[in-house]
Order: sequence, then C-alpha cells, then structure tokens
Amino acid sequence: MNEPQAQTTELLTADHCKTSGGHLACQGCGGALSLRMALQVFGKECVFVIPACCMAVIDGPFPVSSLGVPLMHIAFGATAPTASGIRAGFAAQGKDEILVVGWAGDGATFDIGLGAVSAAADRNDDILYVCYDNEAYMNTGVQQSGATPRAAWTSTSPRQAPKYAAKKDIISIMAAHRIPYIASVSPSHPDDFVRKFQLAKKIKGFRFIHIFSPCPPGQRFEERNTIKIARKAVESRVFPLLEIYNGKKLTLQDIPDPQGLEEYIKLQRRFDHFSTEDRKQFESDINTHWHELHDWAIQSGGLTGENGKRNS
Repeated sequence: MNEPQAQTTELLTADHCKTSGGHLACQGCGGALSLRMALQVFGKECVFVIPACCMAVIDGPFPVSSLGVPLMHIAFGATAPTASGIRAGFAAQGKDEILVVGWAGDGATFDIGLGAVSAAADRNDDILYVCYDNEAYMNTGVQQSGATPRAAWTSTSPRQAPKYAAKKDIISIMAAHRIPYIASVSPSHPDDFVRKFQLAKKIKGFRFIHIFSPCPPGQRFEERNTIKIARKAVESRVFPLLEIYNGKKLTLQDIPDPQGLEEYIKLQRRFDHFSTEDRKQFESDINTHWHELHDWAIQSGGLTGENGKRNS
C-alpha cells in the first residue's frame, strides 16, 4: 500500500488499453465511463466476465471488443462462478498475476446472481467483482431491480404501482461475508475511484466494488448531467463513499453538511411524480442508511474527511 501510485491525470491518459475505436454505450453512460477508468488501472493482464447487461452490448459484438482485453459473455446469474472457474484455471497453470474481473449490473448482482455472488464470497475466491449500479434493469426496458430506490419510476413500478421497499443494502450483505475488501466509488470522484481500484487490484481473495452509475435514458435525465448527478449523489449522502476491510473496519467519507438532494431529485424525471410524502420517505431511507454507516465508522475508527484523512 506504500508503493508510489500514478497521479489520476497521468493514469487516465496513459495508453494501457487500446480499444477498437469506440463503443456502443448511450451518450452520458456512467457505466462506460467507469469501465474506461477501471481498465486504465487494470492494464492488459486481466480477463473480464460480463453477464447479460448493458455492458454486454456496450463492449461490442464478437470479434470486435472495445475493452481491448479478453472477455467472456455469460448467463445473467453466472458472473461470479464463471470468474471463479477462470481464476482456478489460471492458478492451475501458475498464472497468478492475471486479474479476473466480474463486471455486472445491479440486476445481475442484487437479484439474479446474488446467490452465486454470495457463494464465491463465502469461498473467498480470488476475483474482483464489480457492480455498476444504475438502479434498474436498463438493458431490457428499465424494469425495477433490488437497487431501485423506493417509489422511483421504472416501467414495472409506475406511479400507480410504486416500489414499496427501500433500495437493497448490498454493501451490508457483502460485509456479512467478511471478505477482504469492499469499496464504493463514483465516476464523479476520480481520485478516490482510482485509488480504490488500485488497492483492490493488489489484494488477494474476494473483493467487491460498488459503482454509482447514472443512466440518462433509464433514470430520465439529460446526458450532460451524468457527472453532476453522480456528484450530487455523494454530496447528499444518497451514495456514501466507503471502504470495508474484512467485513469489520469501515472507512467512510464523512459528509457533515449534506447538500444537493433537492437538485438530485429534480434532475431525474424518474422522481417527477414524488409527493411530499414520497420525498420524506426517500430522505428517511437515505438518512437511516447513512447513520448506520456513520455509527459503524466511528466505532471502527474509520471516519474520514472529504480529503480522505481521518477526522480527529
């Protein structure tokens, strides 16, 4: 962890991964931006496993791939076991230096593949599992997922039949497995993003990274607002930035004066129908989750300021 690290500006302009000349993502896709940043950290010595999700379309059809590294497209719920199998195959050949990455959306992680993710975490398989979370099944028509916030619009949870439950707490679920490393990142905070991916690349065992991934067509906002929405999510406590080591010690970026929640809501038309009661419940869900994490961070001595330094 004390090894010198590249500056983010240097890293994100380095020619680590050559692509085929573009990708098939929607304009303003937070997932595509995050994938590009992660690839710059990983370099060439990696293999991706991608299930049925937006990214399976974005990376391009065979034999052309915008990732520039080997990848395998697999069934919706099979990301973790496939990655585990590939990792075991490399281990049998003595190729321990190759990073195996499972890169899946919230539908394949929070819902369809959750049991398989849990099993791989329980075995502490040496893979890096990344969930890019756009809070619905965006690739198949914006259907509700376990990551969809309470009462947010999707094609299967319209105003007349809203989702009744808060967003599933995937971080706590993964922490219960006592895996070596968990982190949450946002493309709006590239320095934090890069540092956590660099660390996760070095750690052995099962690692889990949760990315906040704004989706313009699914969350119904203008493409130019992707980074603004991602930043507002962090600043308003909607999406806390954190790290958890061995399921016990939690380091949380403190937001003592949360701001921007109203703008966050107004920028996305999936919240247009919110009543006063919907708005209060949405904020209550956010505050409940935040205070649970905040208390945990204080108890484990991991509360940090926005510059990443531990508060006194």
